[in-house]
Amino acid sequence: MDYTRCINFLLTISQHEVFLIFSENLSEFGITPGQYGVLACLWKDETLTPKEIANILRVENSTISGVLDRMQKRGLIDRILDPNNRRSIRVKPTAAGMAIKEPVQKRIEELNDMVFKDFKPEEREELLNLLTRIGKVCAADLKEGK
Repeated sequence: MDYTRCINFLLTISQHEVFLIFSENLSEFGITPGQYGVLACLWKDETLTPKEIANILRVENSTISGVLDRMQKRGLIDRILDPNNRRSIRVKPTAAGMAIKEPVQKRIEELNDMVFKDFKPEEREELLNLLTRIGKVCAADLKEGK
């Protein structure tokens, strides 16, 4: 098989192109695409444990720890002790993290539209559905922003 027809190659280079577009455009807000993922989880659920965030984003706990460290240093999130379980830490967005919610969400919509600009609406929907199947993402989770 020619490597240019290999799903891993195609998904990898596609993801890299999208990542570059998102990185460049989210830098205006001082966040990375990964940090956007964390904020999107927190904007939806208000407080989560680091493990819950890692599970939603399908990343390793050690990866999310570094992302949270950088976000806390930037003042976007706080880590707080869970009042119901003092051994558990919960993550919540700060006022600064909440302040960028609307402009970041607007930019994400614009970036999605930019990536899909050469697609017909039905092609866009089909690609999103196919990627959802490949990633084994529950359709309800996708619509809810998980």
